[in-house]
Amino acid sequence: MTGSAAPAATFGSAAALRALVGGEPLVSEWLTVDQASVDRFAEATGDHQWIHVDPERARRESPFGGPVAHGFLTLSLIPALLGKTVALEQRMGVNYGLNRVRFTSPVPVGSQLRAKFAIESVSEVDNDGVQVVWNVKLERQGSERPVCVAEFITLHYF
Repeated sequence: MTGSAAPAATFGSAAALRALVGGEPLVSEWLTVDQASVDRFAEATGDHQWIHVDPERARRESPFGGPVAHGFLTLSLIPALLGKTVALEQRMGVNYGLNRVRFTSPVPVGSQLRAKFAIESVSEVDNDGVQVVWNVKLERQGSERPVCVAEFITLHYF
């Protein structure tokens, strides 16, 4: 996968994150999903379905006209894109989970993706932490429809 840039914004407190609730989404840089990344994901997960890893067959037989990225590969980009979009000056942060995920459109190999991160809520958790619920929309360049929408939850300790 290609694409790397410094985070667009830095936040060092729960209050700074709370100030973003209901605001404009933070937008990542574009990232290219290449065949090598799809192949590595298939190897790591054991999901070698031909629509992902056999470009020739996918061009011939797939309704997508070529190979597409795994939905879970697309989903797995969310934490990395968040980390490249938002720098958090914290003691520790962890991915807590997801409340909702939908793969709304295929990701043809070679696609450029970016994510939009809007904070829905920030709430207190044990040990002086906060839970952040992010509404995430992954977009494919040149497409009107997002490829994935998710409610992503993180925990942060400042």
